[in-house]
Amino acid sequence: MQAEFEKLGELIKDIRIAMVTTVEPDGTLHTRPLASLAYENDGQLWFYTAIDSAKVSEVMHDVRASVAFSDTSKDAYVAVSGTADIVQDRQRIQELWTPFAKPWFPNGPDDPNLALLRVHVERGEYWTSAGKAAYLFGVAKAAMTGKRTEMGENRKLRM
Repeated sequence: MQAEFEKLGELIKDIRIAMVTTVEPDGTLHTRPLASLAYENDGQLWFYTAIDSAKVSEVMHDVRASVAFSDTSKDAYVAVSGTADIVQDRQRIQELWTPFAKPWFPNGPDDPNLALLRVHVERGEYWTSAGKAAYLFGVAKAAMTGKRTEMGENRKLRM
């Protein structure tokens, strides 16, 4: 199973932006793009957040969260779900600091409004394609045989 979660990490490591969904107090799902900072093979995803953001109050009310990644250039798609929490560990914030966060946090990693959103992955699923040529071959094969053709890999994972 550890290899499967390492595969998740391999698929998402170069995807800079993820769509993160939290639950509003009225039960409505709230999705927004966030820059992905890190994925650890123990199933933790890390993002920067502002303490005064809606997502922080949403996570305080309901810890459920999901994250979706898409890399169309590699035909790789990942969706995970689990629980989220807010981390204010200044050392961890410093370790994950990137200059790309400066427009949102102009005071850098010491910005008092800066915190981390951590998502503990409990379930995951990924889809990969064998490539464009394999896709075209699969379409032709399905047309000729009338049967569904596998065109990539799909795996469901549980922590």
